[in-house]
Amino acid sequence: MSSLSLRISSFVAATARSESDHRLRLLSSSSPTVATSPALHFCGLRTEALKLGANSNRWKVVAAAVAPQNESASDEFDYNLVIIGAGVGGHGAALHAVEKGWKTAIIEGDVVGGTCVNRGCVPSKALLAVSGRMRELQDEHHMKAFGLQVAAAGYDRQGVADHANNLASKIRSNLTNSLKGLGVDILEGVGTILGPQKVKYGKVGSSGNVITAKDIIIATGSVPFVPKGVEVDGKTVITSDQALKLEFIPDWIAIVGSGYIGLEFSDVYTALGSEVTFVEALDQLMPGFDPEIGKLAQRVLINPRKIDYYTGVFASKITPAKDGNPVMIDLIDAKTKEPKDTLEVDAALIATGRAPFTKGLGLENIRVETQRGFVPVDEHMQVIDADGKLVPHLYCIGDANGKMMLAHAASAQGISVVEQISGKDNVLNHLSIPAACFTHPEISMVGLTEPQAREKAEKEGFEVSVAKTSFKANTKALAENEGEGLAKLIYRPDNGEILGVHIFGLHAADLIHEASNAIALGTRLQDIKFAVHAHPTLSEVGRTGSLGPEMKSSPILHWYIRPPIQTDNHLSFNWKLHINFSFFFSVVMEKPVKQKHLVDQLKMLIGKSKMIMVDELLDEFGRIRGVGE
Repeated sequence: MSSLSLRISSFVAATARSESDHRLRLLSSSSPTVATSPALHFCGLRTEALKLGANSNRWKVVAAAVAPQNESASDEFDYNLVIIGAGVGGHGAALHAVEKGWKTAIIEGDVVGGTCVNRGCVPSKALLAVSGRMRELQDEHHMKAFGLQVAAAGYDRQGVADHANNLASKIRSNLTNSLKGLGVDILEGVGTILGPQKVKYGKVGSSGNVITAKDIIIATGSVPFVPKGVEVDGKTVITSDQALKLEFIPDWIAIVGSGYIGLEFSDVYTALGSEVTFVEALDQLMPGFDPEIGKLAQRVLINPRKIDYYTGVFASKITPAKDGNPVMIDLIDAKTKEPKDTLEVDAALIATGRAPFTKGLGLENIRVETQRGFVPVDEHMQVIDADGKLVPHLYCIGDANGKMMLAHAASAQGISVVEQISGKDNVLNHLSIPAACFTHPEISMVGLTEPQAREKAEKEGFEVSVAKTSFKANTKALAENEGEGLAKLIYRPDNGEILGVHIFGLHAADLIHEASNAIALGTRLQDIKFAVHAHPTLSEVGRTGSLGPEMKSSPILHWYIRPPIQTDNHLSFNWKLHINFSFFFSVVMEKPVKQKHLVDQLKMLIGKSKMIMVDELLDEFGRIRGVGE
């Protein structure tokens, strides 16, 4: 056995002894044998990173087989845990159950990986990788800034589609092999709950096979939601399922809905040459985002591109293209329902969200009634019946319960349920789960938006402060010629609690996790102010600095807090102003100053010859609006 294998095996053995009585048995084989630690998780999909598989010639992994007596599969049940649905949520729960030494089965009526791997997160990121490179190559000004000369960029549609399909196939295969390699039984067919701790699986309409389990997790996910009046033909009127196949690039496509799905596809289609029209029912685009971030994102992601939009309207009827006629979209006012306009486009993408896939589960057999299709659960993801009582040994995770319709949220819920079943009280803090939109630049968020935070503050009687920083103040972003961006921190100044963080800019999806982990661990700003970040990196965008005892002074580095209220043409300040535009300027003011005096000092600092109001000045430095009270 190699020294690497010995080191990993020693680490695993020590981890297993310290955490529980579980043991990993390494079986001898002609090939080196490696065991993965229960503590090793990779991207929510975990072992995929190690490329573990049942047929691997190089590595062989054997699941934990020796478990405490109370966790072993008994003669009373076929399995410790049965999971209905092999998407990311079911996969995460299954792997965590294996770490506990449980005999585990997962039922899947389609393909392993669910929506995320096959029709969502994974193939869409492949398409977005293409759109990102196309944008960069097509941006002559951007290339010229680096001293590069690039010939006209082009693409092969089928090659782009194959890239997305091949990636999905690869990840699906890796996940399937990881489950098999860890000893999880993959049972093919549709799962139906027959009664307490009893499940049937098999083809629809068949007698199927009946199995029993000590505990059952529903993880059936969701499907695209299609509003009434919309006729989907899968060719010219499509959902995200068909769009990811990229069977053709329309000259003009209408996207109904401007949330995550709609925004990402607008990024793809416009990069590949399409014109886009958004149809949004609410009064503003990107309604789910923090308003300030949404406004900036619109200025960067929509206004300069071949995109127009309607807001405050419903697409009451959409008819596919046929007999030489284009796709017809009838628009009505969202409030009055009066006709507004009719669009004639080459294609329409329905991106109006997703609906839970819970039909056929047999919930009526255990007296569970869905709510708008969602399975009702408590904070532990345990299912609630029609009488409001908890259903013993039955849980529901992911999109099917509607708490947070994100793949990684489903995985986190699955892990939380396994912990709960094993006797460890575990309540997942959904406010600590980040979300991201993989446009160019990206958008990410965790926790509350500013309006949500202020509403909460008003109800509970505390103050809210907002701090911001610009990507134009970040050396790495400037080196990449990607200074367009903003990071926004929402917090309580009285105790330093982080209420929310929102980022728009280069690699925002990667930058959000420091804030996410801080919220999850309950870390306060005063506890993380001494964190050190490598320089120069994008991570410095979110770096906090010295905060006063009442959390009202500006951090030393990067974060900027909103300007004080003007009274009688005076501004009261007790803070340090830091402006970093490739280097830092600093001025300290310890007494009330007149606004003109302040502007004069700022003019002197940056060498401006004209009068610039504070907001205009700070807006120039990355749309930052000021500094603290």
